[in-house]
Amino acid sequence: MKKPYQSVPIKDCCEPLLPIPLDVFAIEIPHPYEKLGANYRGKSPYYLRQSVIEALITAHDNLQQRKPNWRINIFDGFRPLWIQQFMVDYTFNHLIQSRTLVINHLSPSEIEVLWQEVYTIWAVPSDDPKIPPPHSTGAAVDLTLMDETGKLVEMGGEIDELSLRSHPDYYLNALTPTERQYHENRELLSQIMQKAGFRRHPGEWWHFSCGDQMWVWLGWQNQDQSVQVARYGRIE
Repeated sequence: MKKPYQSVPIKDCCEPLLPIPLDVFAIEIPHPYEKLGANYRGKSPYYLRQSVIEALITAHDNLQQRKPNWRINIFDGFRPLWIQQFMVDYTFNHLIQSRTLVINHLSPSEIEVLWQEVYTIWAVPSDDPKIPPPHSTGAAVDLTLMDETGKLVEMGGEIDELSLRSHPDYYLNALTPTERQYHENRELLSQIMQKAGFRRHPGEWWHFSCGDQMWVWLGWQNQDQSVQVARYGRIE
């Protein structure tokens, strides 16, 4: 299943993958996917390309100007291809179990509908270098915010949630104070990231990229044709 942004050509700049400075950012240990059984084989998800880390630090500084003592909480950064495969399979199986379905009782078309749902938030774990999953390039990051007390800021939905609530503007026209606050929190996250040069996934409030295929494609959608080639491809 090829996604529209994967039509963007790639010319990798060979920038190194570096550790995210964890004295600046908050993380969850063990990693959420490790809790589900993912085996990173000694790799760390808390790595990104050098310039992406620099942009992330700028986003941190932007946050401090708006909300002193708040932190960016990194959910996921670099994702090896086999972790992408693990999470795609996990999500599909969880979908089957949560709906009490029996896969042997489903028709091929019914199974295809489930896979299409999985791929609304997950990229296909393809080993084709022309269509890498964004996280496998080291240029995409999933994140949220943490307040001055160390509590995660409420966003009105969970990261990786398969629902309409994952759409960034889901609460745009909310009527209750609580839901309006969810939208404001999402907007704060988006503003500090975009000011630093990131672009947000159109279907995921938590996913931002800088320099990969999606980043270029999102620029095209906003009439920015200044960049025609992604500078980050898949890291082996």
